[in-house]
Amino acid sequence: MIHLLRGAFVIARRDFAATVLSKAFIFFLLGPIFPLLLGGVFGGIGARVASQTEQPVVAVVSSAQDYSLISASRQRIADTMPDSMVVQIAHYAPEPDLAAQQKKLLASRSPPVRAVLTGGLADPHLTGSVRSDAQAVAQLRLILADAKAAPAEPPELPVTATATSSGSVAKDRALTGQIGQMLLFFLTLLLSGMVMSQLIEEKSNKIIEVIAAAVPIDSLFIGKLFAMLAASVAGIVVWISAGALLIQLINTGGLRNLPDPAVGWPAFLALGVVYFAMNYLLLGSIFLMIGAQASTVREVQTLSMPATFAQVIVFGFAATAVAQPNSTEALVAAVFPLSSPLVMLARAAQQPELWPHAVALAWQAVWVFFILRLGAKLFRRTVLKSGPRAKWWKFSRA
Repeated sequence: MIHLLRGAFVIARRDFAATVLSKAFIFFLLGPIFPLLLGGVFGGIGARVASQTEQPVVAVVSSAQDYSLISASRQRIADTMPDSMVVQIAHYAPEPDLAAQQKKLLASRSPPVRAVLTGGLADPHLTGSVRSDAQAVAQLRLILADAKAAPAEPPELPVTATATSSGSVAKDRALTGQIGQMLLFFLTLLLSGMVMSQLIEEKSNKIIEVIAAAVPIDSLFIGKLFAMLAASVAGIVVWISAGALLIQLINTGGLRNLPDPAVGWPAFLALGVVYFAMNYLLLGSIFLMIGAQASTVREVQTLSMPATFAQVIVFGFAATAVAQPNSTEALVAAVFPLSSPLVMLARAAQQPELWPHAVALAWQAVWVFFILRLGAKLFRRTVLKSGPRAKWWKFSRA
């Protein structure tokens, strides 16, 4: 056992130094900047296009008096929600040939008309490409009913603002849990594939056979996995520090203005690092086993695609636990080893108890040990194999 750990430490130190002390590691640290810049640029372009695009409207063909009541009713509804979510209306004076006017308005492009409302408040009728159960029709019914009722001015409602409430705290903590889950998922997805590319490079250069002659294959497997974990943690520390500094520079409140997790920021960040390590060891072992089966980069891409899609499915399964952390689905996702780190990190943002995390970490550690042993066994059988590849049904006899 001591010989195994000593060999793993030697391999981990070698791979960690080769990764972190290289010039390419600087570009690796700068990697997240480019997706953020592209996301900001394309997001700004999309928002600009959306703001400049004219929204379809409902043409109201009525008298000026009726339209005034309809417009005032629409505004009262728009005061309770974003204006873009309320049906848009435009006034047109009635013409002698009402059918021709409807046809002309429906063919109009500036502004684009979705439907035409005729008859005023006395006998309203809607014509256009809308269904009777559509949201726009339901809003128009509400607007017309409110306009006919001629409501009085709403009463004054004194408001006493408090710093927090149970509803706002639950919503904010759910948001923190979702953000933590997404970061944990994307970081693991981004970083767990590093071990495959390095393994393929060493297999193609026959370096892996020289290393395997000096240390046990189990030590080689465990050392490579923990070396990439250490390099990933070093990168995450740099990214978190830079992000916290940026938040502090932009917003003087810093983390105090972000939704606070239930366990507190120190414990939440510590659990985030631990759960990332568990998630990385689980998924990194799988990717390292995939890399051991492949001989070329093309084979790696072919074999890793199902594993990547499986990660997305696991993330979707874990994301369902954020809304109801004590539901049956959430408990099943917390027990399932591949989704357990994601679910428990979100739970840390929503529930203040710490003992479930101790149980979850012990459970995840058992599965990490099991998958490491399984991965090392498969790694030992495949990494030094030469000649024709055995069939999968004969693999147990290899």
